[in-house]
Amino acid sequence: MSKIISKEDVIKIADLARLKLTETEIENYQKELEDFFEHAKALEEIDTEWIEPLYQVWWLQNIMRKDEIIKSTISWDLVSCSANKSEKWGFLVKNVL
Repeated sequence: MSKIISKEDVIKIADLARLKLTETEIENYQKELEDFFEHAKALEEIDTEWIEPLYQVWWLQNIMRKDEIIKSTISWDLVSCSANKSEKWGFLVKNVL
């Protein structure tokens, strides 16, 4: 079996995912990725010409509502008490992250 995924590929993927892997983990992931791609290669050989493409799994319809501007029932005093500083069109708040 030829190597589809090299050791360097696994190290690059781990680096992109910000993972620190041991040598054993690198070898294990290389084997797992090899198995995955071999399975995917086998799936490519299946004849699917007669199968109609499936565009939406659950046959859902778009349920998005139309955007409408409505008058707010929240008072300015209630909103402004939870913010540090008021700006022209909003409030400055602490970063979430």
